[in-house]
Amino acid sequence: MERVTDVPASLAPPADAARANDYDRFAEAYAAETESNLVNAYYARPAMLELAGDVSGRRILDAGCGAGPLSAALRDRGALVTGVDASAGMLALARQRLGDEVPLHRLDLGEPLPFADGAFDDVVASLVLHYLEDWGPTLAEMRRVLRPGGRLIASVDHPVVAYTLQDPRPDYFATTSYTFDWVFDGQRVPMRFWRKPLHAMITAFTTAGFRLSVVSEPGPDPAARDLFPDGFRDLSTKPCFLFFVVEAPPSAPETGTTG
Repeated sequence: MERVTDVPASLAPPADAARANDYDRFAEAYAAETESNLVNAYYARPAMLELAGDVSGRRILDAGCGAGPLSAALRDRGALVTGVDASAGMLALARQRLGDEVPLHRLDLGEPLPFADGAFDDVVASLVLHYLEDWGPTLAEMRRVLRPGGRLIASVDHPVVAYTLQDPRPDYFATTSYTFDWVFDGQRVPMRFWRKPLHAMITAFTTAGFRLSVVSEPGPDPAARDLFPDGFRDLSTKPCFLFFVVEAPPSAPETGTTG
């Protein structure tokens, strides 16, 4: 799931903690905000697509697909996409965008995935994992549904950014929660995320059986330079998100004897 521009973070739980991260409350406003803005349309999505490379014919699970902009881009590049998301409102928007050709499932990523072992060539998880305190069960399921040699391509809030925004500063080496209030049309929406240090992220991937392939801190799409000159300069000189490509190990080659 993608995000909008941040405001200062707090270690305290949001005032409406029981409804934090309730995308159904603001699905349409969120989808409209992130459709063509700098951070999502000219930074997060292009970076994910660049890491994915040639996806023609590949079976891809979009984990946390939201309203479906990344799913649509992958589909348009020839991928066979399946989307999952916890928000019914977001999935309704994704269905409008994607039609009936892309299977969509409503589920929380803390739950088992309803797919067979090795069902996908790739899993993409754009700005999703930082909603989870414990990545272990989710990564294990993503690993299970990937074929041998398949890839998980993921992006998260950069741990340094999340650390420097928090007041008071937490222990960098601890996993800590932090909160924002996003604002749409004057409505404040409580959001809660989990920040992990880099080593803990890498350990979570390797514990789930993945091999680290790429750690990336890309810049924004150069096409944004004239569209968002101030934001482009800022985003070009400061980290915002951290991107990973991790791989499921390939099958061991069969061995035999010759007589």
